[in-house]
Amino acid sequence: MTPDRAAGLVESARALADGEVSSRALVEQALARIEASRPGVNAFRIVRAEAALAEADAADEELAAGVRKPLLGVPVAVKDDMDVAGEPTAFGCDGEFPPVAEDGEAVRRLRAAGAVIVGKTNTCEFGQWPFTEGPAFGATRNPWNHEHTPGGSSGGSAAAVAAGLVPAALGSDGAGSVRIPASWTHLIGIKPQRGRISTWPRGESFQGITVNGTLARTVADAALLLDAASGNHERDPHRPPRIDAFEAVGRDPGRLRIALALKPPFTAMPAHLQPEVRARVVQLADKVARLGHVVEEADPPYGQIGLTFIPRATAGIAERVAEAPFPALLDRRTRDAARLGRLLGGAPLRAARRAEAVLHRRIGGFFESYDVVLAPTTAAPPPRIGSMLALSGFATDRAMIAACPYAWPWNVLGWPGVNVPAGFVSGGLPVGAQLLGPAGSEPLLISLAAQLEAELRWHEAWPPELAVTDAPAG
Repeated sequence: MTPDRAAGLVESARALADGEVSSRALVEQALARIEASRPGVNAFRIVRAEAALAEADAADEELAAGVRKPLLGVPVAVKDDMDVAGEPTAFGCDGEFPPVAEDGEAVRRLRAAGAVIVGKTNTCEFGQWPFTEGPAFGATRNPWNHEHTPGGSSGGSAAAVAAGLVPAALGSDGAGSVRIPASWTHLIGIKPQRGRISTWPRGESFQGITVNGTLARTVADAALLLDAASGNHERDPHRPPRIDAFEAVGRDPGRLRIALALKPPFTAMPAHLQPEVRARVVQLADKVARLGHVVEEADPPYGQIGLTFIPRATAGIAERVAEAPFPALLDRRTRDAARLGRLLGGAPLRAARRAEAVLHRRIGGFFESYDVVLAPTTAAPPPRIGSMLALSGFATDRAMIAACPYAWPWNVLGWPGVNVPAGFVSGGLPVGAQLLGPAGSEPLLISLAAQLEAELRWHEAWPPELAVTDAPAG
């Protein structure tokens, strides 16, 4: 392990269990990296230095007593839309927020697995946009190129992992908000089945389109964190059957039928796959075929799925705005989206929710011919910092759809998707591809991602300033 960057989640947990390192040492190193990264990367809204060190000391006592838990003593981060007892949950908004009394269910489960929560990562206001900037905290920057965004809305979590500050982090995904920043920071990003990781104290976040997911450098790390965070509050409305994500990492996926889906779903606004990104995704598809899978171009029958997304997304914004303690500090685009959400929150929202079952049947039929969909995660590489910050609402929507037209349908469906790195384009900027499946298909997607990782070794690449040898200093 090098203190300059975090070891992986699996490696950290093993080293702790074997007594090779203490939790206090790992947490101290993480806190030092976070502090040193603030001027450049700015990934964290809240750093729990004192509390995290106390939790590390408690973990070391447990380890010394022979206690073993999946993540005992390992430092991780969570996005600032998740409740951590004693800390505010600002969700990217400006203003002073009171501390919450209880952990959210996902955080409670991470603690039960022994993890030490070192901090809460930056996100854009209510997680609406594919960038992580705003007056509340400034700009979070991409570790691969500080002039560009890491994406959003889980940009802080992605930046923290990509910069080697922590081995893994939780994010949330309502329209690609785990997968988009994962693609733009060269990470694995797992958006699980709806309900796999609880969003409690909200049984449904943003009318069911938002789920919690994991970001890590390797498939094994992302799967281990998924297992640790998975499970439900007794009042959760969605309770999918349990899976063993980590076990799937070592499983042969078999010979799969894979649909290469390059056409963006209908968005009512222009969206074109940029040639450089297309080339990287097609190159990845060629690698998949060389592994023995059957790959052919085919697009899921999305139809007018976008008409069901907008009422759910904007009604979710309206719910958040109604609870905001400082509405005057909210971005005008947020207030405009909330007004639209209030207009669509009756019959249109009910119709959108009913349409999900129809979409499940129609798009589910596609999986009678194919096992997995391979699609671009984004249509473009990460934009420059500030390029969307001052746009009007309509111009922001147009820019978002142009850059990110591929991820959101799987949020409407509530099904799993995994971003995998697809390589780099001009300027050394990362791009990614999605592996998408039907309900409960996380094990299959994870096993395919792990098979690709074993061939492509994408986790061995680090941002330029971190691309140093792991050999100990002489």
